[in-house]
Amino acid sequence: MQGHRKQLRRFHEPGDVHELTFSNYRQLELLTRDDWRQMLCQSIDRAIANHKYRLVAFVLMTNHVHLLVFPTEVRPGELPDLDVLLSAIKRPFSYRVKQMLIAEKSPLLHELTVLERPGKPAFRFWQEGAGYDRNLRTEKSLLGSIDYIHANPVRAGLVARPGEWKWSSARWYESDKRIVDPELPTIHGLPPEAFG
Repeated sequence: MQGHRKQLRRFHEPGDVHELTFSNYRQLELLTRDDWRQMLCQSIDRAIANHKYRLVAFVLMTNHVHLLVFPTEVRPGELPDLDVLLSAIKRPFSYRVKQMLIAEKSPLLHELTVLERPGKPAFRFWQEGAGYDRNLRTEKSLLGSIDYIHANPVRAGLVARPGEWKWSSARWYESDKRIVDPELPTIHGLPPEAFG
């Protein structure tokens, strides 16, 4: 019996802020190590810079990630390729984690290795598929999304208020852009032209 695979229709509009969510394999609590979180932040930073996006807001949770991104260079008639951006974030990070698990002889390596087909093992840090995305076209929806993203660690019971969670852009916003943590990806905030 073929496994059901959810089909996600993606809408890539040039002037929109995009809310992206992607999860760990089988929703496992894998993002608990600070060294892995720092590696993921580096991967996000490189991909955002190389693919010409602004990082508006983010949060790293233990089993998923939320990003708000805004494309800065889209040619007329073209749409931003969010799949390329996500691949540029997830693939290098996953490769580095796999190498660490091999070096550590960690049993987690076996747990995250699946058979794609007979005789073809594959390492899976991230859940397969497109994840979730939506376009934010109004200031109200954008601000609501930022609040929702920043409140994730509070809802999960990890902290009492959003700014206490290191692995998000909440402190940057709460401090009016004064708190810049070098271990986090560069936060650009919302460009003034986002909603005209």
